[in-house]
Amino acid sequence: MASKRSYSGSCQCGNITFSAELVLGELVACNCSRCRRVGHLLAYLPESDFQVTIGEAGMSEYRFNTGRIAHRFCPVCGIQPYAAGTAPDGTPSIAVNARCLDGVDLDALPIKRCDGASY
Repeated sequence: MASKRSYSGSCQCGNITFSAELVLGELVACNCSRCRRVGHLLAYLPESDFQVTIGEAGMSEYRFNTGRIAHRFCPVCGIQPYAAGTAPDGTPSIAVNARCLDGVDLDALPIKRCDGASY
């Protein structure tokens, strides 16, 4: 079994940087109207294991549909490194865009398809 590890990540221009403690295993590819357009590959973790290290105050946010998920993005380069919401058990959670993590071989990780378009 994989163990929890520390990752760093950022938007494309570096205006937003973050650190995340997570087990990077199966990634989620969602087909909702947003995720399918931006090509996210998501990894989930508790909010307590995530920290924005640069740029939190300057970030933009987008909410759609039920408004329960705060999609955070850089107003300079437009990249969305993560979204904040609540897990089914009520835990404040983060969905990190694994494409924004440094040094990760995405081709080596399994991808689970999620039918977010039906929710």
